[in-house]
Amino acid sequence: KVWDLFVRTFHWSLAVLFVVAYVSEGEPLWLHSWAGYFIAALILVRIVWGFVGPSHARFADFIYGPARIVRYLVGLATGSARRYLGHSPAGGAMVIALLLSLLATTGTGMALHAVRNGAGPLAFAIPVQTATGDVRLREDGRVRKPRKPGHDIEEIHELFANLTLVLVFLHLGGVLAASLAHRENLVRAMVDGRKRPLSEK
Repeated sequence: KVWDLFVRTFHWSLAVLFVVAYVSEGEPLWLHSWAGYFIAALILVRIVWGFVGPSHARFADFIYGPARIVRYLVGLATGSARRYLGHSPAGGAMVIALLLSLLATTGTGMALHAVRNGAGPLAFAIPVQTATGDVRLREDGRVRKPRKPGHDIEEIHELFANLTLVLVFLHLGGVLAASLAHRENLVRAMVDGRKRPLSEK
């Protein structure tokens, strides 16, 4: 038994909520926002669990230095990678990358919601802004509309959302590669929580 119930529930809930938030793109806003709130809440609980949870759920079990991560990736490519019972060095690095990217995505999303709508968890700290600039006629004859409030925050929010999507695809590729290299079904392991002992080849 490797993955506890919380880690498994966190993993699949996060996957579903990210798809909902990404696909909705703010339409409807309530669905997009609440998916983001739940993602942020899950991540905060996961961070706490990373210090107080079972051994394989703790950050200390799967945070490795850059050299160890590179060595594992090279081994994965050459068929000589060491098998880990918990997260591999590359898997652990991906966990941290996803957590940080999702924290940035949800944080900027809540800031944008506060700036534009005066709503959300950050509304008490971030004042509502109005559009900047006037409607003007450009030299090419097109109308130049004022920038939406929070334009820069929106750009950063979308940047991290797309970065998270890239990380998700890299994660899926890594899971497939590790499953083939170590001859075990890592997807099933995240469903039932079980992996074969290290003593079994």
